[in-house]
Amino acid sequence: MIVPAMAVVAGLVLLVWSAERFVDGAAATSARLGLSPLLIGMLVIGFGTSAPELVVSVLASSQGNPGLALGNAYGSNIANIGLILGLVALISPLAVHSSVVRRELPVLGGVTLLSALLLWGGVIERLEAVLLLVLLAAFIGYSVFLGLRNGTDALGPEAEESLRVHPMSLKAGLVWTGVGLLLLVISSRILVWGAVAIAQGFGVSDLVIGLTVVAVGTSLPELASSISALRRHEHDLVLGNVVGSNLFNTLGVVGLAGVIAPIEAGREVLLRDWSLMAAMTVMLSVFAMGWRGREGRINRTEGAVLLAMFIGYTAYMVSMVVRAAG
Repeated sequence: MIVPAMAVVAGLVLLVWSAERFVDGAAATSARLGLSPLLIGMLVIGFGTSAPELVVSVLASSQGNPGLALGNAYGSNIANIGLILGLVALISPLAVHSSVVRRELPVLGGVTLLSALLLWGGVIERLEAVLLLVLLAAFIGYSVFLGLRNGTDALGPEAEESLRVHPMSLKAGLVWTGVGLLLLVISSRILVWGAVAIAQGFGVSDLVIGLTVVAVGTSLPELASSISALRRHEHDLVLGNVVGSNLFNTLGVVGLAGVIAPIEAGREVLLRDWSLMAAMTVMLSVFAMGWRGREGRINRTEGAVLLAMFIGYTAYMVSMVVRAAG
């Protein structure tokens, strides 16, 4: 059990580092090729932070562990809202101004409801997974269209900030994009092997490991990105990263994993994991969109509630592992 645990730790460290290199390289390459800062902020950086979840889930599904892929996606969504937004809001209340965020929140709510319909039958079939990918492509296309038409939004400056912090030539950007992607694959293989070995050793499903250790680990890039944005007082970027990542996880990560192999999901996934993810998504929308005339914001009390929900859920999942081991 020591070797698999070391593999998980080493895989997570390398995964986070390589994800940062990949995002920096992709952002620099896109900027040098003339892509607007807004689109880089929304697509390259926003979705790029979900690269760990994507690579881990694809490898897990291709190796016969689709439960790990589903757990990674939904567990990351729970961690993004509960751990990242909850913790960041405790540090500093988040005000919401971005029209992109306000547009994406209802979309996130809609795809969350759709995922419940797909889980109802107990299996996400390949055709259903293709539907998720088509919806993701449509959303990206629509975002690009609106970005080109409207020109500016609060999410755009993140790309400019990335280039100021990590100035790269086109050649360097291409190199780091390739190196980052290669290391993402290598670190993900190490992580998946260690996670599956731990699950088998404790006698729990790979879904449980995906919902806990792997999910929190692959959410670390979003946490780092959110703390960095908070230091620059760019509150919309914090929420934009989380919402964009959750959209990509629900549509892209689950979709790609399901195309590779149908994903079996027991009733407990719908009643336990999806229900919590949906409840947190609704609460996030209410807080961020505002209600009763209140400006959209996530204050410290609301952040504490989200964080407490995440801690309670994680404690429950850990107790399941302990009971299984005993």
